[in-house]
Amino acid sequence: MSLFVYSQNEKIDKLTFELAYHKQDSIKVDLALKLIEELYKVEDYKKALLYVNQTTKLSQDLNYVRGLAESSYYRALIYAKRNDYFNAIDNYNKSRKYFTQIKDTLGVAKVSNSIGLIEIKRGNYSLGLKNSLAAITIFEERNLRDELSTAYNNLAEAYFKTGQLDKSLDFNYKALEVRTQINDKRGIIQSNKNIAELFSMRKEHRKAIEYFEKVLNLINPETDKDLRGEILPKLGIEYLEFKEFDKASELLVEGLKYNRKQDNQEGILKALNAIANLNLQKRKVKLAELQLNEAYAIAKKIDNKKALLENYKLHIALDSTRGYFQNAFFWQNKYYDLKSLIEQEDEDILNVRNQVKEIDDISLFDAVDKDTSNPSNKNVKRTWYSNSYIFYGLIAALIIVLALLFYSLNKTKGIKDELLKQEDFLRQEKAKNETISEQIQHLEEVNQVKDKLFSIVSHDLKDSISSIKAFLDLLKEDSISKEEFRDLIPELSENADNASSLLFNLLNWSKSQMQNLEPKPELFNIQDVFHTKMALVEQKVEDKRIVLIDESQRDFVYADRSMIEIVIQNLITNAVKFSRTGDVITVSNQDAKGKSLICVEDTGVGISPENIEKLFNVNKNFTTVGTKNEKGTGLGLTIAKDLVELNKGRIWVESTPNVGSKFFIELPKAAPQA
Repeated sequence: MSLFVYSQNEKIDKLTFELAYHKQDSIKVDLALKLIEELYKVEDYKKALLYVNQTTKLSQDLNYVRGLAESSYYRALIYAKRNDYFNAIDNYNKSRKYFTQIKDTLGVAKVSNSIGLIEIKRGNYSLGLKNSLAAITIFEERNLRDELSTAYNNLAEAYFKTGQLDKSLDFNYKALEVRTQINDKRGIIQSNKNIAELFSMRKEHRKAIEYFEKVLNLINPETDKDLRGEILPKLGIEYLEFKEFDKASELLVEGLKYNRKQDNQEGILKALNAIANLNLQKRKVKLAELQLNEAYAIAKKIDNKKALLENYKLHIALDSTRGYFQNAFFWQNKYYDLKSLIEQEDEDILNVRNQVKEIDDISLFDAVDKDTSNPSNKNVKRTWYSNSYIFYGLIAALIIVLALLFYSLNKTKGIKDELLKQEDFLRQEKAKNETISEQIQHLEEVNQVKDKLFSIVSHDLKDSISSIKAFLDLLKEDSISKEEFRDLIPELSENADNASSLLFNLLNWSKSQMQNLEPKPELFNIQDVFHTKMALVEQKVEDKRIVLIDESQRDFVYADRSMIEIVIQNLITNAVKFSRTGDVITVSNQDAKGKSLICVEDTGVGISPENIEKLFNVNKNFTTVGTKNEKGTGLGLTIAKDLVELNKGRIWVESTPNVGSKFFIELPKAAPQA
């Protein structure tokens, strides 16, 4: 290394001396470019950029396009090293334009490959792939192995990031072949590691072991401790797939020690999860518990979702083995929640993958402007009247125009009649289109209802039913005794009540939205409804130690009784849901200017002004959990609003955060006068 640095510095000094005394011509530009290249190699970017700017100015003065192309290229390389991607891309594009101008295929190819590398790093995989693929053919034709090594590696990384594992594996093999030819030891290690990880993802564990062991044989245990600490747990996990416990244990323990010395949290996490899995399979549950708890803390700290998911899965197995079924159920819920989140993220990656599946090769010379100049046109300057053919041609054109004008005048009357017919036709079509638009709007509204229903069924309702099913699965698989199951019955009942409430609101709301509900008004005593609905929440009120005050009085309203019962039930249930221990709920009704004014008041958590606007709007999809984490669909108040308005009434709310809420309903007391 010392000899290399000395040699580089000697070369730089020599080039600097030659450059200082050379005249201002294109040869000086070429010397400057060699000096810039050497400065770039020794990472003296500041001085290199100074010479780049001087070289660009001299190239502009000399109109030396190659000098402009190369200096722009080195400026882009320096900006890329500084992670200034905006200026890097700008200068790469300038460089490619100049190389295209002088038809330097290799220059365009190396610029395209560099752009591909940047775009892949920035996550623009489609653009990165296009640029790197455009450069590959030129590098292969000229057998430029260093450039091929970088290009193959770029493509392998881009295909891996977009989930196209087969293509990624192909290009990693190509990169490995080239790197072996040029004896790039670090590149050989990296390619072998990439190939091993791809085989592991494809569940080809024997192949993964083969390439992970190649990496271990290539690296230096003293100088490559970080890499060794990364590979050892991965290799141990592969042996664990074949239940080769002794070999797996040896590798995993060594990997854990390496990673603890290097304080590599990712490596420690991976090793702990794997060792816990091994101990669990060998029925060493106490040891497995300690390792899983430590891994859990690390996974939460560094936010490694996939390792955390594996940790949840192992916790479920651990607690099921020990007979701690309540704990197993706790970990199972966390597992499915996180799994859903990861699947959503994987779906986003799939969308990116679909964008880059079909990449057409781009031309290296898209930017070449065609030379449309014709030297022969410069020899003779003629006027239009000096050519008899042009003169007679103009006369003929004039005659044709006059004939067409005469013909068009004769056709005008017929055209006007046709226009009147078309206008009448368009009016009819407009009327039809308006009808169709109304139908489309109605269908969109129905579709929104469907989407809302699917959303709630797939999330809120699914959670309640999944919880019930999880309990039943534990019983079915004899993982829990009947006595233990009885202890879980209250929680089962809670989930069943929640599912029932969700279905109750969903069905009523969907009917109202589909316009299948027609009110059947009658006179009935509103106090009777209060008493019926208050009885339904007695257990909840007792559980939360809430004071329920009945100030209702005998009074009659004119409305559809079943609809108003749904409204009152929603309001009382909501009051209970958002009341804390010791809070007070009061129900009342009174006469207000010939109408019945109903009020459900609570001293609960209250509602903020911005959330009040969302309460009755289904499109806002607004819902919050209760004071004891009670769930809802966000539809209860929407249903209430629809049903009250169907019965010629109105509903509103007054609320102060941390003070309480008052929900008011105004309903007619008699049938409307004819």
